[in-house]
Order: sequence, then structure tokens, then C-alpha cells
Amino acid sequence: MTAISTIFILGMISLAGNLISSNIQELSRSMPQYEVNISKISTLINERLNINLVDEIKELTGQMEFGGILGAIFNAIKGLIGNGFTILLYLIFLLLEESVFQIKLHAIYKDPKRLKHINDLLHAIDDSVSNYIALKTFVSLLTGALSYIALLFIGVDAPFFWAFLIFLLNYIPTIGSLVATIFPAIFAMLQFGDLTPAILVLSIVGGIQLVIGNYVDPRLMGSSLNISTLVVFLTLLLWGMIWGVIGMLLSVPITVIMILILSEFPNGKPVAIMLSKRGQLKKIN
Repeated sequence: MTAISTIFILGMISLAGNLISSNIQELSRSMPQYEVNISKISTLINERLNINLVDEIKELTGQMEFGGILGAIFNAIKGLIGNGFTILLYLIFLLLEESVFQIKLHAIYKDPKRLKHINDLLHAIDDSVSNYIALKTFVSLLTGALSYIALLFIGVDAPFFWAFLIFLLNYIPTIGSLVATIFPAIFAMLQFGDLTPAILVLSIVGGIQLVIGNYVDPRLMGSSLNISTLVVFLTLLLWGMIWGVIGMLLSVPITVIMILILSEFPNGKPVAIMLSKRGQLKKIN
């Protein structure tokens, strides 16, 4: 089973990598047109709002090369996707380690009752994290698929690339969906040289994010995670500062594991209660 899972994950990485690579190449070929459209957009904003956008930005940032800025954005996006693949590689190593993990536990814990309790704790962690990842993956796939259809309808270049980015960023609580909507909106504006496509992307894709994030996601998740909303936001910032984007992606699973482990120790129980949603901890047999 571990071998099948590993092969499946590697196959998905390879497929996604090829599709994303072709989409990035398509966007790169369009960069000269994006630079031309920046002038159109700045003129349009200047006419409507009486603001010379380019001059204002230059005053704040100094001389700028639009090609360099777009290249930096592409590099940042590719780095984000690379981080996502890194997480999948970690998962593969965890799957490979699973086959010998029980042997190690039996060697450490000779008392059958203590061994059972540790296994129950590990099963509780596995259930909580697995349920979160499964539900979040379903919600992210749904969001990405609907966003792909919307971007295809609007005519945005490389819709699969943006849909995949939306899928990946949706794992980041709170701010992920916001960033995932802004990126394709900016590039829609650069692609068409007009504000209308960007407004359409913000409205339609943002509406999809809003409905799924506020109605579908909470109904599926329910109270299974048992994490305070404030704690989700704070741990997002904490792990983001420590591990960057990977920390943001893993902030919720890490916090779930922390709560379950801290609840096992008398000195850690008060901390686990403070991190929980309603002050109630899951009982481990």
C-alpha cells in the first residue's frame, strides 16, 4: 500500500509539474505584451483618477524595470510551488517510515497498557490530521476547479496555472484565499490592458472563495479540529515566520498535534485548553 501511495504521489507531482511548466512558459512569452499594457493601464488610471501611477510608484521605489518585476513575481510563484512539492516529498518519506514505526514503538514501550495508550494517541493525531487534510484537499480542489472554469470563461492566460495556485494557497488559512484571488486579477489586468477583466476575476473568483470559505468549508470541518480561530491566525503568523510558506501550509496540522500532545501532560494541559476552540479536550483511552 505504501508503494502504491508513493507511486501515485510521484505521478501526480510529475503531471502537475509538466502542466505548470507549460503554463509558466506561456505566461513568460506574454511578458512583452504585459509591459506594453502597463502603460495603457497607467494612462487609464491617470484619466479616471487623475493619478500618474507610474510616476507615483517610481517616487516610492526608484527606477523600476517592469520586466524585472514580472520576473520576480514569476520566481516567487515558482518558489511557492516548489515548497508545495517539498511537502509532498516529506510525505513520501513519512509513508516509507510507516512500515517500521510500530517495531520501534514495541522496542521502546514494554508495558502493553502504555503501548496501547501511545498507539491510541497516535491514532487520534492521525485521524485529526488526516481528516483535516482530506477535507481541505476536497475544498481546495473544488475551489480550484470552479476558479479554473471562471478564468477560462474570462479568457485569462494559463488558467490551469492560476487554478493550481488557488488550490495550493487555499491550504493557508485566512490569507491564502485573498492572495490567490489577487494574483490572477493583476495578471488579467496586465494581459488585457483594461481594468474590467481584473474586476471580473476579483468578483467571480473572490465570490467563489467567499462562498466556499464561509459556507462549505465550515460545514465540512465542523468542530473536528478543536482549534480557536484566534489561535489559527496567530499560529499562521508564528509558523510563517519560522518556516515561511511551508510553515503557513502546515500551521493547522502542527497546532492540532500540539494540542493532543500537550493534553497528555499535567503542565501542558492548561496550554492545550487555551489553544482549543471551546476549552474541551479530546479524551485518549
